Amino acid sequence: MGRPGFTPRGDRGGRGGRGGFGDRGGRGGGFGDRGGRGGGFGGRGGFGGRGGRGGFGDRGGDRGGFGGGRGGFGDRGGRSSFGGGDGDGGGRGGFRGRGGFGGRGGFGGRGGFGGRGGRGGDRGGRGGGRGRGGGGRGGFRGGKKVFIEPHRHEGVFIARGKEDALVTKNLVVGESVYGEKRISVEENEVKMEYRVWNPFRSKLAAAILGGVDQIHMPPGSKVLYLGAASGTTVSHVADIVGPEGLVYAVEFSHRSGRDLIGVAQKRTNVIPIIEDARHPHKYRMLVGMVDTIFADVAQPDQARIVAINAHNFLKNGGHFVISIKANCIDSTAEPEAVFAGEVEKLKQERLKPQEQITLEPYERDHAVVVGMYRPPKKSEG
Repeated sequence: MGRPGFTPRGDRGGRGGRGGFGDRGGRGGGFGDRGGRGGGFGGRGGFGGRGGRGGFGDRGGDRGGFGGGRGGFGDRGGRSSFGGGDGDGGGRGGFRGRGGFGGRGGFGGRGGFGGRGGRGGDRGGRGGGRGRGGGGRGGFRGGKKVFIEPHRHEGVFIARGKEDALVTKNLVVGESVYGEKRISVEENEVKMEYRVWNPFRSKLAAAILGGVDQIHMPPGSKVLYLGAASGTTVSHVADIVGPEGLVYAVEFSHRSGRDLIGVAQKRTNVIPIIEDARHPHKYRMLVGMVDTIFADVAQPDQARIVAINAHNFLKNGGHFVISIKANCIDSTAEPEAVFAGEVEKLKQERLKPQEQITLEPYERDHAVVVGMYRPPKKSEG
């Protein structure tokens, strides 16, 4: 057995023999201020296994602790502590380490009880109490003062607060459709509620923020919406056209259709139609003549689907707004070539495109084309 030094400062902690309780014993150490390079209960052996080389002191020695790892118990915790690999109390940070309980990795440090240890400790890590995670992606932060300004598209508004957001006036006050934020504002002592419109979840919102010139959906208009899905964008279109308007929402998928019907139960100006948009004769008895067709069907024969619905339901001089996803039409061609090809197909069906914009940065390889159906011939002067 060696001499297990017990110095007041623990400069190098004596030599502590090389035995102790453990497998290989310890290389010394003391209880002192810095715990030297040895120390603690086990020096280089500690109570079990190979132990470490550290101790109990202010810095917790260099590499030891009770049974393993390379750290200690102390203020900076050497580089770990209680057991196994790099220790229970957090890799590179002992019990208090450089990142609260978890040093750089939650309770588990780089070993010990918790594998590699989560991604956040009490203070440490990247997440945890004060780290990066916390509030998910967050949402609209209005602060105390939020001002609502009308957008140049009638029925669409901008909420100006700490952050600006696109909003529509909620037709059903107090109800969210897909978990979106709501903003209440008092206007002339009347409380109004607006719903935040997320451009990452709606092609139409992305087009508006991208600067599209016209959406042709003024309050009171009738819109045929092809590819309504769960009714996310449909609910905002219903807000825009208002109680005097109508939205005929066509969706083929029965699962999405259930959600769409749920939206329509609250919004009386939405008429859900669970049918294939390729066969408009199946729902011709439900749909009257409309002012605008909005299409987001993402099908290779999208232009034909829009054209056949336009021939059935769109007024002469009415408008269309089509979202085109290049990958759905031809995944091998350049997006620009796909968009140009679709525009040509529309022209052949007497749908005259007037405007085209891409949806970056909200959607990749998407474009929105806006145009007129059977434009009236210019009168000869």
